[in-house]
Order: sequence, then C-alpha cells, then structure tokens
Amino acid sequence: MALFIHPLFVIVEFILNLLWFIVMLNVVMSWLLSFGIINMRNDLVRMIWNSIESLLEPMLAPLRRILPSFGGLDFSPLVLLLAIYFITMELGALEFALYRSIGA
Repeated sequence: MALFIHPLFVIVEFILNLLWFIVMLNVVMSWLLSFGIINMRNDLVRMIWNSIESLLEPMLAPLRRILPSFGGLDFSPLVLLLAIYFITMELGALEFALYRSIGA
C-alpha cells in the first residue's frame, strides 16, 4: 500500500505546485499588462495569456462570485493560492500520518 500512496502524493503535489506557478504567472502578467510593459498585440503574449486564463477561469470564477467587490482589486488569485497552500499542507500531514500508521 505504501508503495502506491507515495507516488500518488508526489504527483498530486507536483500538480498543485504547477498550478501555484500558473497562478503566479497570471498575477505577474496581469500587472505587466496593466502597466503597459507588455501588450496584447504581441501574438506570443496573447497566446500565453489566453492559455493561462482558460486554465484558471474555472477555478477563479466561483471565487469571484463569492468574494465581495474591492473596486479594481481582484483577490481571487490570492484565495486560490491560499487554498493550494492549505491542500498541500494537508496532503503532507496525511502522508505523514499514513506512513506513521503503517510503520514504513
């Protein structure tokens, strides 16, 4: 059982870390777009932005509906990052508890 659980935890943690990186890339790109450092007329920028938005919008849209309006500030990526961090911590604790219970 332990031989199967550890790789599963590693894969889930890798996916969560990748998601964290994509959210951070989205935040940084939105700042760069807002300040005019990069623009959407560039095909590569537009392609990257559309890809990131299509990946994150299903996760951010429900958070945007729940969170109150803060004017021009969007705190939904921050809430998503906190959720990713919480899930990662809980997976680590669960993995530790499973290994401790089976004595591996």
